[in-house]
Amino acid sequence: MFQTLVDFQRTIYLALAEQIKLLSAGGDWLAFTAFLPMGVLFGAAHALTPGHSKALLATYLAGSDAKVSRGLRVSLTLSFTHVTIAVLIAALSLPLVSIALGSVGRAPLLEDVSRGLLGLIGVWMLWRALSHGHHHKHEGEAVGVMAGLIPCPLTLFVMTFAISRGVPLAGILFAITMMAGVALTLSCVAVLSILFRERLVHFFDSRPRLFDAISRTIEGAAGIVLAGVAVWQITSS
Repeated sequence: MFQTLVDFQRTIYLALAEQIKLLSAGGDWLAFTAFLPMGVLFGAAHALTPGHSKALLATYLAGSDAKVSRGLRVSLTLSFTHVTIAVLIAALSLPLVSIALGSVGRAPLLEDVSRGLLGLIGVWMLWRALSHGHHHKHEGEAVGVMAGLIPCPLTLFVMTFAISRGVPLAGILFAITMMAGVALTLSCVAVLSILFRERLVHFFDSRPRLFDAISRTIEGAAGIVLAGVAVWQITSS
């Protein structure tokens, strides 16, 4: 399955590279525009591969009281930040690259910042579960931004290649369609996580005290997982 996704992405990327080469040689923008919908498939397939904070997204939503609408906002925020930060890194080029990038397609500084912030979210979720605290209105969107600070590596590749060929607009347009694909996959993860939690709510509907205890246990466990994963990733990077 994983290799199939990798091969699928490679096929689209090679076709994109040819399209960008044609544009740089004075090719037709109309033909490139017709190719853009492939970016949605490219982004959706890419988001199915390991990473992209899918586990963190699912863990947070399973342990929160977010409804489907908020879960979708969280996934959209994560997708937007994930792709946009990569576009900005490529566009700002060498000044930021020399500081933030350790190797092509990665930004270790931003990755550590993102993981550290998510670790703090995990500690906060654990504290809230233990102290019976309340959920804040925009905390989900904040989680989406924090998780999305890890830039999309393929967007970096696409943008760098497009800029090197003198057609940065082509990279930006393809990144936008990629963002839609990433958002599609992450939205599915969000909805499934929330539906799972709501099924638990329905199952324990006649036992509110038991459900409250279970929900806080889930939230506390989610906080421990977020904090633990953040510490592990930072120390092992």
